[in-house]
Amino acid sequence: MLPTTSMNSRTQGNGTLSSRDAARHTAGAKRYKYLRRLLHFRHMDFEFALWQMLYLFTSPQKVYRNFQYRKQTKDQWARDDPAFLVLLSVWLCVSTLMFGFVLSMGFVETVKLLLWIVFIDCVGVGLLIATFMWFISNKYLVKHQGRDYDVEWGYAFDVHLNAFYPLLVILHFIQLFFIKYVVLSDWFIGYFVGNTFWLIAIGYYIYITFLGYSALPFLKNTVVLLYPFAALILLYVLSLALGWNFTAMLYAFYKYRVN
Repeated sequence: MLPTTSMNSRTQGNGTLSSRDAARHTAGAKRYKYLRRLLHFRHMDFEFALWQMLYLFTSPQKVYRNFQYRKQTKDQWARDDPAFLVLLSVWLCVSTLMFGFVLSMGFVETVKLLLWIVFIDCVGVGLLIATFMWFISNKYLVKHQGRDYDVEWGYAFDVHLNAFYPLLVILHFIQLFFIKYVVLSDWFIGYFVGNTFWLIAIGYYIYITFLGYSALPFLKNTVVLLYPFAALILLYVLSLALGWNFTAMLYAFYKYRVN
């Protein structure tokens, strides 16, 4: 006979996880497993990570549906495979090098810019946003307080990465085809095109963030995460009326912090 696993070996009499299985599901154990897999590229599913990146543009609901499947099969919402993070890091490097080349930055300036964008804009700001959203969602959006109704910090960080990727592609890749001769011009068309890119990019970020938290069945009132859309549209209209060019401001800030 084939060996079988008794349900009693995995759970206690009251249906809870045994002490051994419970230890495997702690935040520390999940974090250790995730970081350990960073050193084993052959164990990463890059094909599936590329699928996620594609569908974050075309149908982000399907990406979060997969997160629900992971919860059912592996008892965690957050990714256990760092392939998405690795590919995002590669894309950050490539797009930043392209950004520096198009804007005629020197080699040293481009390297400094790369370090800033990777460790400050993506990782540093991402840690702050993920921690803030993790705290707010667990404090105010959970329907019933309890161990089984808890937003994982790793999932909050995954939601940030999901939302950050389209923003990065729009602002650091697609915009590059227009930035030098259109967006950075002093004409109205310049800040209209540039600010429209920002509107779409940040709008994507807000929407994908909303989808991430609304996918959790134990959260309530997640529609409040769409409220920043009103402030975003108001700021967009105001920027066109006052002639603010967000891309030119970003470029000036990049030049300042790499010099």
